[in-house]
Amino acid sequence: MQISEKKINFANYFDFMDNDLKYRRLRVQKLLSEAGADACIITTNVNIYYLTGKVFTGFIFLPAEGEMLCFVQRPVVIEDEFTIQIRKPEEIPAILENREIALPKTLYLESGQITHLEFLRLEAAFHPQKTGDATSVLRTARMIKSPWEIEQFRISAVCHSKAYSEIAPLFREGMTDIEFQIEIERVMRRNGSIGIFRAFGGNMDIFMGSVLTGKNAETPSPFDFALGGAGLNPTVPIGACGEKIEIGNSVMVDMAGNFTAYMTDMTRVFARGKLPEIAYKAHNLSIAMHNRLMSEAKVGTSCADIYKFSLEMAENEGLVEYFMGTRQQAKFVGHGVGLEINEPPVLTPRSKEILEPNMVFAFEPKFVIPGVGAVGNENTYLVSNNGLEKITKFDEEIISI
Repeated sequence: MQISEKKINFANYFDFMDNDLKYRRLRVQKLLSEAGADACIITTNVNIYYLTGKVFTGFIFLPAEGEMLCFVQRPVVIEDEFTIQIRKPEEIPAILENREIALPKTLYLESGQITHLEFLRLEAAFHPQKTGDATSVLRTARMIKSPWEIEQFRISAVCHSKAYSEIAPLFREGMTDIEFQIEIERVMRRNGSIGIFRAFGGNMDIFMGSVLTGKNAETPSPFDFALGGAGLNPTVPIGACGEKIEIGNSVMVDMAGNFTAYMTDMTRVFARGKLPEIAYKAHNLSIAMHNRLMSEAKVGTSCADIYKFSLEMAENEGLVEYFMGTRQQAKFVGHGVGLEINEPPVLTPRSKEILEPNMVFAFEPKFVIPGVGAVGNENTYLVSNNGLEKITKFDEEIISI
């Protein structure tokens, strides 16, 4: 099965979206075919949106070849011949057989995302000879962005930068980190932020993003984010904790750019008064890492090599003990972004992935300075055949508040 990479001149938004959805479905079908699957069942919101451009409660039946069918439980609206209202998934096999569609012998389910009970229920309904993991197939498909998706990133990046340009005047004397974050959240929402955002994997709860200052930046979190923070309550141990922003503290703002369904990731650093020289040294090193990434990374660059040169630069400048944390250091410097904040590829020392055209990823070399806070920038990049394009554009120096 061949998928054309040629960009289409779409007459209008709806034609653009319709053709783009077809492109995405063909990508998934190609990967299913290569994996030896006859079909997959999709039931998670993020993958339903990826394949249909909307969210519903129900199931998608996507064969490796042929038309996709949507089996909808809620909302109770049937729009076309490919959308069928059902009460429970056990109805699907009979409907397929009535349409003379063979039941799949090898069925892929989202085993990386659905519960074990959901998996067993679908397996019992279809009785496949073999099952496989649709989660990995979908995440691989989503790693390469389509033309429409890339345009959504660009829209989000513009809104993200606009919101960040309004942050500095929000600070008032005596503010705590959470008081500052509340004002930032208001600005983000006024600029179009959807609010909540999706993260892949369990135990990754966070609201809109993170603001870290002072000693709290050193606090480890059980969640797999670059940096931690104690949070406001033990139920969500990440981010701002109510610490007062003191003179000599940095304030790292890492708020998700979810102004469309496709997120940009951008971190900037603000400072209350003058910081110790080591903080400026570390921040400037982060900027140098971004500059090196822009000059050296291209299609075919190993994701592991990006991590390795970042670590090497930190070691050469004597800052490795502060790199990506202190008490607990993250072992990655970047990650793909998209419908979820943490998509492949991941920039780790053991990554087997390489940069490919139309990947979108965030690069976030950060440092934590004890007693001061976190410094270092994060930007979102688009990979093209001409190199990298930085799509999050905002002042990268430490900004005084």
